[in-house]
Amino acid sequence: MNSLSTSEKAFKLLNGIVCLYKPAGVHLSGCRHSLLLKLTQELNLCGVRPPENRVVISGDTTKELNVKVESSYADNVLVVGPRYQTQDIKCIWTTHLGKRVSGVCVIGLNKGTKMVRNLQNNYPLRTYHLHGQLGIMTKNMYIDGQIVEKGRFDFVKRENVDKLMSTIQASNQKKMFELANVDTQTQTAYDLATKGLIRPASTKIPLIYGIKCISLDLPNFIIEVNVINEYESYLLSLVHEIGLKLRCSATCTAIRCIRYSSFTIQQALLMKHWNLQFVLENIRECNSSYKKMSKLPSFITEQSYFESNQKLTSVQ
Repeated sequence: MNSLSTSEKAFKLLNGIVCLYKPAGVHLSGCRHSLLLKLTQELNLCGVRPPENRVVISGDTTKELNVKVESSYADNVLVVGPRYQTQDIKCIWTTHLGKRVSGVCVIGLNKGTKMVRNLQNNYPLRTYHLHGQLGIMTKNMYIDGQIVEKGRFDFVKRENVDKLMSTIQASNQKKMFELANVDTQTQTAYDLATKGLIRPASTKIPLIYGIKCISLDLPNFIIEVNVINEYESYLLSLVHEIGLKLRCSATCTAIRCIRYSSFTIQQALLMKHWNLQFVLENIRECNSSYKKMSKLPSFITEQSYFESNQKLTSVQ
C-alpha cells in the first residue's frame, strides 16, 4: 500500500473478485453498501487530484479584456461532493445469501463483474454447515421464531442420522438423472456420470450432491451439505425435514457457507478487514485462484473438489 501514492492507482487495482465473510443478521445489500462506503472513504483520503481552475474573461468588449484564472466551484469538493462515491464502483455478488446466512460471499468489483458472471454460468457447488436443534419446532423453522412444538429427542442415535443422510443423498443422485431425462440403467447415464457432476437445466431447482452429519451432540447437530441452486428457505426446510424423518422436531439455529466453488472460508475477509489494503490483497489472491480454475473445464474442477471434500469429511 505504500506504493499507492494516489487514489487513481488504487482505483485501477479494484478490478477482480473479492471474497468476504458475511455476518448473520445483515442483508447482503447492507454488506455491499458497507464495503463500497469504506473503500470510497479511504480512496478520498488518498492523494486525489486538486480542483480544476476556470478562466474568467471580463471587461468591456470594445476595450482590452481582463483575463484571469479563478477556482471553479463546479469542481469544488464542497460543492460536488467527494471525488469517489459508492456509485462509481460496480459491484455484484455471485449468489444471494439470505439475512440469516453467514459465511463466504464472493463479490465482483468493476471488471470483476464479468468474472462473477462466468462463475455463475459454471453452476459451482456451495458447501454449507447447517446447525440444528432437536426437540423444538418454530413457526418460521428458525430458532428466533415462535415455538409451536416441543418433544423428545433422546431416542435419536447416530446410526439413524447417518442412514437418513445416505437416503437423502441417494434420492438426490437419482433426481440428477431424472432432471436430465436419462434412465439410470442406460449407457447415456454412464457417459454423463463419467464427465462429472450433472447440473440441472433449471437454476430454480435445488439439488444436493452430498450430505453428511459431522457432529451430533444431542440436542444439537451439524449437517454438512454440498448443494446447488439453494436458497435460505430451502436450507431451513431441509433441517425441518430431517427432524420429521427422525420422528421428532427440529429447527435451524445457524446457516454457514464455508465454500463457494474453490473459494474457502479461510480466504474470506472479516468485516473489520473491509478496507482498501486488505481488499486489494484479497483481490490479487482471488484473481489468481480464478485464473487457475478457468484453465480447467468446470466439471473437472468441481468433481475434484467434491471428491477431496468427501475425503476430508470422512477423516473428520
